[in-house]
Amino acid sequence: MAEELHIRYDGRSYDLKLDALDLGDLSSDAEVRQAVATHLEVPPTKLANFAVDKADGNITLRPQAVFGQ
Repeated sequence: MAEELHIRYDGRSYDLKLDALDLGDLSSDAEVRQAVATHLEVPPTKLANFAVDKADGNITLRPQAVFGQ
C-alpha cells in the first residue's frame, strides 16, 4: 500500500502523506493530479502533462522528462 506522495513542481520538492490528500495506491492518475493541484492551489491544467509514477509503495508526481533539447 502506498504511503507517501513525492511532488516535483516549479523547481521545488514536496513530500506528503497520501492519507492527508485522501489518496491511496488505487487512486487514478487524474485523482492524484487533482488532489495535488488543490493542495498547491494551482489550476489542474498546470499538472496535466505531469507523469505519475507508482512504485515501491509510493507515488511520485513529476514533470515529463525531456530528452535531446
